[in-house]
Amino acid sequence: MTYIFIKYLITAAVVVLVSEVAKASDRLGGLVAALPMVTVLTLIWLFVEKQPGIKIANHAYYTFWYVIPTLPMFLLFPYLLPKWGFWLTLLGCAVFTIVVFYLYATVLKQFGVHLL
Repeated sequence: MTYIFIKYLITAAVVVLVSEVAKASDRLGGLVAALPMVTVLTLIWLFVEKQPGIKIANHAYYTFWYVIPTLPMFLLFPYLLPKWGFWLTLLGCAVFTIVVFYLYATVLKQFGVHLL
């Protein structure tokens, strides 16, 4: 139980770090948020928990493919925010990302990459 608590604590600290850095500097906050810290932590946790190498490798592989369709949302969000407000923009971007992801997965399926 202590291990899981420490795991949660370290992982939460990363999120808090990003939000605190973002409050101090938009650019530095964006840079820190763009770093794949959550993915690296996940890979570390999988390794520490003695998951098979193929499972760890697959996590990294699929993370690559799943990141790409989320990127347009980061351009749409600042455009919509002044027009729609925070919550509606967040919802709109989530729906937009789902649509982009579905289209992206459909195209990639033709090349042998199965995301759905």
